[in-house]
Amino acid sequence: MKYKIRLEKTDEGYAVWCPGLPGCWSQGETEEEAFENIKDAIKTYLETIEILNKDKQTRTVKSRFDVMPKLAGNSTPASRKSL
Repeated sequence: MKYKIRLEKTDEGYAVWCPGLPGCWSQGETEEEAFENIKDAIKTYLETIEILNKDKQTRTVKSRFDVMPKLAGNSTPASRKSL
């Protein structure tokens, strides 16, 4: 599975986090180190969620929707247009 991540330069190096997984973040002295660290953080996050939900009843729901719907009369959503 693929997850979007955010990377930000800091005074100490790089901060990196996964907006789709609340609280999942890491850091590194270099971009490469930050990327490797967030991969490990995502893996640990998902393993922890699995453990916490082990004995819980869960259900799966399929949903079909556009994340960024087109605006009437426009072929490109306003949030994606160049300024």
